[in-house]
Amino acid sequence: MIVSGWITQALCVGAELRIPDLLAAGYSRIDELARASDCDGGSLHRLMRALASLGVCAEDSTGAFQPTELGSLLRSDASQGLRSWAIWWGRHQWPVWEHLDHSVRSGESARRLMYGADADGYSSRDPEAAAIFNQAMIELTRSVARELLEVVDFSNAVRLVDIGGGCGELLATILVACPGMQGVLFERAQVMAGAAAHLEAASVEQRCTLVAGDFFETVPDGGDVYLLKSVLHGWDDALCSVLLRNCRRAMSAHAKLVLVERLMPPIMSGSAPDRAAARTDLNMLVGSGGRERTLAELEKLLVDSGLEPERVTGTRLAFFVVECARA
Repeated sequence: MIVSGWITQALCVGAELRIPDLLAAGYSRIDELARASDCDGGSLHRLMRALASLGVCAEDSTGAFQPTELGSLLRSDASQGLRSWAIWWGRHQWPVWEHLDHSVRSGESARRLMYGADADGYSSRDPEAAAIFNQAMIELTRSVARELLEVVDFSNAVRLVDIGGGCGELLATILVACPGMQGVLFERAQVMAGAAAHLEAASVEQRCTLVAGDFFETVPDGGDVYLLKSVLHGWDDALCSVLLRNCRRAMSAHAKLVLVERLMPPIMSGSAPDRAAARTDLNMLVGSGGRERTLAELEKLLVDSGLEPERVTGTRLAFFVVECARA
């Protein structure tokens, strides 16, 4: 556990060098891979053997390397890949975790320590980092989107409002599955260009309205369904309450709010799901200053904001879907 950070960095560098792309293109010998990636041959060989130990590639008896199914997830053209997520963690989130001690001692976001009052400082200071982050969120959302369609009935919804929906991956997936639905993507202005392109690529732009704004001030009204996927965990209770009250004000008596979040267990164990929840909880602590919550904590936030949780459904990916109505 102490030294497992080497895996994060090996995956990040392999993804940045596009090693899985090169393997898929037929490069297999170290000299070929070194020339194509502009790397020192001896050092790249050591990285390749490390990646082979992780199953990201395979080394054969001749010393050549071959692609693997696992490694294909880091290809730049993978439809269900995680390349940007690997780079985000290894390159951009890595230095934030260095200040976990600051967050634990002070309760303050480590990213805020690094960037000042702007906890999302990378978005304005580093457009390249922002692009990596946005693509990483698209990657992580793809699988969740398919599961959400399995557990939530959208058949009667005419207008869905996705609040803080990033570049619109989740909204696009739902609109493709529900051809009679209209969508609204509510996001910050700086995300809109990427969102427009992403929705156009999914051929749903004609059924989707892009609205720029701040969800701590207001959210669009007129929706049958309001969707918040992995939004509440980014903020403290006070800000979440503001956001949820804004949602309630925008909702009609028959509208529903759908939350998609991880849930912290009431009592922590050593299981893989509990470790994943602990990891994301600390990641929110050092990142935006938010937190993962237990179901009881989440339900209290909802009730205090004038919302009534009606149905809680688990998914195979450790996310939970909480459907709510106005109280």
